[in-house]
Amino acid sequence: MRRTVAVLTGLCLMVVAAACGERGQPSSAPPAAPSASSERPAAGDHHLTLHHNGLDRTYLLHAPPGYDPGRPSALVIALHFYPGLGSSMRELAGLDVKADKDNVLVAYPDGQGGGFNALVCCGGADDVGFLNALTDHLVQTWHADPNRVFLTGISNGGDMSFRAAVESTGRFAAIGVVSGGYSGNLTTADSYVPKSPVSVITFIGGQDRYASIFQTGMRTWQQRLGCRPSPKASGVPGVTHTVAGCADGSDVNVYTIADMGHSWPGATTGQLAASSAGLSATDLMWEFFAAHPRKA
Repeated sequence: MRRTVAVLTGLCLMVVAAACGERGQPSSAPPAAPSASSERPAAGDHHLTLHHNGLDRTYLLHAPPGYDPGRPSALVIALHFYPGLGSSMRELAGLDVKADKDNVLVAYPDGQGGGFNALVCCGGADDVGFLNALTDHLVQTWHADPNRVFLTGISNGGDMSFRAAVESTGRFAAIGVVSGGYSGNLTTADSYVPKSPVSVITFIGGQDRYASIFQTGMRTWQQRLGCRPSPKASGVPGVTHTVAGCADGSDVNVYTIADMGHSWPGATTGQLAASSAGLSATDLMWEFFAAHPRKA
C-alpha cells in the first residue's frame, strides 16, 4: 500500500472540505455501460463494459471527431491512481485534446475497488488479463492499430503500466509512467523484464517520497535490458533528462523534476496536477509514443 498511504495524508489535509478518500478522490460509481455486444464504433465518448474473468469491467473510450472505423488508429490506454476512476485520469492527463488533433483513440479503464493489481498494490483482480483483453477488443472492434498501442498511468496506474509491459508480451509498443515505479516482489527476479521491446518514458518528482525507489527501479530495468543511459539537456531549470538505447531495441527516457512531488507535471486540472513543473508529461510522452511504434 506504499503509494496509497503516501498521498493520503497530504491530500486529505488539502481537501478537508471534500469527501476525502485515501487519496482525496471522491468515490462515485461510473455510469452504467453497455456491453461489448452492443457497441457501435463511432466518434464521441463511450461508457463501455467488457466482461473478463467473471467481472464486468468498465471503461470510458474517447474516439476523436475524425475517427473512421475503416482506418486504423493509434490507441492510448490510461490508468488512474488509487483510489480513482477512469474519469479521474481523463481530467488529469488532458489526453483527449491530443487525441482529437492526431486522430487517436484513448481508453480510460476503471480499476476494481478504485485501483489496479499492480506491483505493490492494489487488490487481486486479473488486471494484466483485463488490459490484454481490452487491447484485443479495441483492435478487433474499434480497429486500433496493433502496432501503435501505448499504455500510460500515474502512481498505482504507473506501476500497473510496468507490470503490463513485462507480462503482456507483444501488446504494448511503449509505456509512459508518471510518479510510478518498477519495484516490489515480482521485480526481484532478473528475468522479470519484457520479452519483446517496450520503450519507456517516465517522470519522477525529486520531492516524491518514493523518488529513490523509482530511480533505483529504472536503473535496474536498464541494467537488465542492457541499456546505456546518457544525460541530455532538458532545457528546463531543475529538470534532468537521461536517454538510453537498449540491447533489445527499446528506448528509455527518464525525466526527474527536482521540485515536484507525487504529481503529473504540466497538468492544470485534476488531483495530483503540477502545473508549475516546467514541462508537460502529456506533450512529451505523446511525442515519444508517436516515435515508438511496436518493433518486430
